[in-house]
Amino acid sequence: MAQPSLPSTPPRPAGKGTAPGPAEAAQRVIVAIPSVGRAPILRRTVAALAEQTRRPDAVWIAVPDPEDAVGLDPAACPFDLAIMQSPRGLTAQRNTMIDAAAPGDLLLMLDDDFLLAPDFLQVMENIFDARPETVMLTGHVLADGIIGPGFEHDEGREKLRSGLAAAPAGHALTAVHTGYGCNMAFRAGVALSHDIRFDEALPLYGWLEDVDFSARLAPHGEILRAEALRGVHLGTKTGRTPGVYLGYSQMVNPVYMVRKGTLRTRLAAVMMARNMASNTLRGAANRGWADYRGRLRGNLLAWADILRGRDRPDRILELKR
Repeated sequence: MAQPSLPSTPPRPAGKGTAPGPAEAAQRVIVAIPSVGRAPILRRTVAALAEQTRRPDAVWIAVPDPEDAVGLDPAACPFDLAIMQSPRGLTAQRNTMIDAAAPGDLLLMLDDDFLLAPDFLQVMENIFDARPETVMLTGHVLADGIIGPGFEHDEGREKLRSGLAAAPAGHALTAVHTGYGCNMAFRAGVALSHDIRFDEALPLYGWLEDVDFSARLAPHGEILRAEALRGVHLGTKTGRTPGVYLGYSQMVNPVYMVRKGTLRTRLAAVMMARNMASNTLRGAANRGWADYRGRLRGNLLAWADILRGRDRPDRILELKR
C-alpha cells in the first residue's frame, strides 16, 4: 500500500521579518526534529518528550518522505505533533521548521537520537525568560555516543538516569561560540527578523552547519552553554552520511566557512588536521562502527579539489561511495 503524502509546511503566523501582533507574541516552546531513515529511533525519542515536566507546546518533525516518520501518531501524543514535508538535507529540514515558526517561539533543534532530562524544557524556558539578551542555549551532554559505536535507546536512558542521579544540576552559564547541533535552542524571532537560516549550501548531513548558524546569530545576542540543561546523545550510526561524503565535508566545509567569514582560519585548520589524523589512525585499526577508511578517502578527494580550486560543499552529491 502506498504511503500517504505528508502535509506541506503550515504557514507561519507572521511574514518573514515582520513584528508579531498581539496573538503572535505569546511564547511557545517547540521541539523541532529533522530526521531521515530512522523512524524507529525517532518514535522513541518523541515518546520520551511526554516525560518533560514542562511539556512542549508543539513537536515538529521535518522529513523528506512519509516513511521517515512511519508509526508516529499525532492523535496519541500529549502535545501537538506536526509532521512536515521538507527537501532532503539537514539544513533544509531545519529551515523548513524555522519558516513555520512565529516570532515569539523558542525553538529547540534536537537530533532524533537525543534524550532530554525531564526538566530540560522547563529550565530552558526559565533561562530565556530571565535573560532576554540570550539568543541561543546549548546543553551539557552527559554521555555522547557519537565518539564511539553509539548507544541503544535503553542504554541511553540508563546513562541519562545514572548521570542525573550522580550529581545535582549545576547552574553555570558559559559563553560559547556555537551551539551543539544535537541540542541547540534559539529565539525564532531573531532568526526570522534578520533572515538567518541554516546554510543549504551544506548538503546532506550539513557538517558544521551548527557552527555556521551560530556565528550568524551571535551578533544579535549571547550564546550560552547551560550546565542545567542535561541530556544524552545516542550517536546512532544508522542513516548517517556515507564515509566518503562525510570525509569530503570535513575538509571542504571548513574552507567554505572561512571564506564566508563564519569560521576562523586557525580553528578550521585545527579541525581539519584533527579529523584527518583520526581517520588515518582509526582507519588503520578498521573500527567497525564507522567508515573511517571512507572518510579518509573523502579527505584526500577534498584536498585534491582544494588544491585545484574546484572545491565546494555540494560536490559530495557528485562523489561515488
